[in-house]
Amino acid sequence: NLLAQMKRELGNLDRVTRIVRLSGFVNSDPEFYQHPKVINAASDLFFEIFGDKGKHSRIAMGVACLPLNSMTEIDAVIEFSD
Repeated sequence: NLLAQMKRELGNLDRVTRIVRLSGFVNSDPEFYQHPKVINAASDLFFEIFGDKGKHSRIAMGVACLPLNSMTEIDAVIEFSD
């Protein structure tokens, strides 16, 4: 969904010049501590799609609940060209 929104807003993913940060929220049990491993999939995908432009800082947090009972929520700060 995040990539689809980026494409919709930018018109073309080729306009992305850098992924600055990904923030990932994982709906999880209080005893679960592997949030970074869950969010690794998103980081890996961005690196696969954008190459070196996809390298980014990242936040991975566990939360008690997310909207619509989603398992994960990801947001991104991106840099793009005109």
